[in-house]
Amino acid sequence: MSVPAGRSRVDLYSAIRRDARAGMSNRALQRKHGVGYRTVAAAQASAWPEPRKPQPKRGSRIDPHRGVIDSWLRDDLDAPRKQRHTDKRIFDRLLDEHDAHEVSYGMVQDYVATRRREIRIEAGREPAAVFIPQKHLPGIRLRSQPEHRPRRGAHPCQG
Repeated sequence: MSVPAGRSRVDLYSAIRRDARAGMSNRALQRKHGVGYRTVAAAQASAWPEPRKPQPKRGSRIDPHRGVIDSWLRDDLDAPRKQRHTDKRIFDRLLDEHDAHEVSYGMVQDYVATRRREIRIEAGREPAAVFIPQKHLPGIRLRSQPEHRPRRGAHPCQG
């Protein structure tokens, strides 16, 4: 259903209900408000429009290759640092070994950036979340910050 510009669906429904109470036919309501018969019927059934249905999640072009990339990243856990796969190397291997010409470098880069960390967490090589709570109360200045240290020899109350 498309709502005319500048109107919310709630306003549209209330206008349709008002005009229907005034005695307009369904066909006249459709023409006046520029909507279909289903919208008129829904407006007459309830004052509140149904919430929008969530769009189904569509697959990505990288989906068929996720298993291969994940296996390479898992193998990299035990490899020396200089021998691990970079994003570019993974992209090149996908093109050469799996003919993944539908996948772009940016897609590989985004997937590897998130998935590499997840795999390290699954393997216990990295903490899941790091949170350092504040130890000072808000509004209390910290003495360790250089801009808050008084000048040498100056009295704290003198400016």
